[in-house]
Amino acid sequence: MGILNVTPDSFSDGGNYTAVSDAIARAREIDEAGAAIIDIGGESTRPGADPVSIDEELSRVVPVVERIADDPDIEAMISVDTYKPAVAEAVLDAGADIINDQNGLDDPDMRSLVASRDCAVILMDAVNIPVEPEFTPTAADIVAAVCERLEERVERARNAGVSDDQFVLDPGVGFATGPGDDLELIARTDEFSALGYPVLVGASRKSFTKEIVDQPPQERVAPSLAAHLVAAKHGADIVRVHDVAETVSALRTAEALWEHRPRTR
Repeated sequence: MGILNVTPDSFSDGGNYTAVSDAIARAREIDEAGAAIIDIGGESTRPGADPVSIDEELSRVVPVVERIADDPDIEAMISVDTYKPAVAEAVLDAGADIINDQNGLDDPDMRSLVASRDCAVILMDAVNIPVEPEFTPTAADIVAAVCERLEERVERARNAGVSDDQFVLDPGVGFATGPGDDLELIARTDEFSALGYPVLVGASRKSFTKEIVDQPPQERVAPSLAAHLVAAKHGADIVRVHDVAETVSALRTAEALWEHRPRTR
């Protein structure tokens, strides 16, 4: 999944693709680099980001979704990163395939919409949106706590009519976690896979890597690759990334190595 932020203030690429023409050019790059999904975001969740109105978010994302959906040269599916039912409905009408809900279908109207439209939905665990840097989780075992919350969110959505085959689960790397907890989520991705649904891990350029290698966001390609390779090795079905070409190349190489059987001497 390649990230396409059409925001002025996202932590890594804010302002790069606010013009529709620039966003479409980037979407073509993401598709050509080998991404299966393009994830469009119209509201930043970085620490200190200002909330965005429904009208503003619609004006940012709908024209981009329409252009990508109408582009015969783009084969990737379209996902939109939103927790607002009105935005989700509009982008589905415009041609989006997936709703990526950071709030884990907290809104009953979003649950009803996803159920009625029978679209794929990425259900993320997050209790710290918008991000508060000083937030400290209280769970003794962060992975067990996230698994429990994800199961509760799934059950609530199922009760609203969302089908099992619509769900993708996202443990929320970078959200609701303290120092070291993001590493725990990635290293134990297999425990999220064990819940029985596809799993997405989004670690791209996030600040937890700064605890290991002190680099600004745009220079966190190598740490992001390492995190996503570990997540894939432990069962992640989708990785959400800024650096698509590098990640596709790294994953293909890693998969060839994982499947390789040494010759008998």
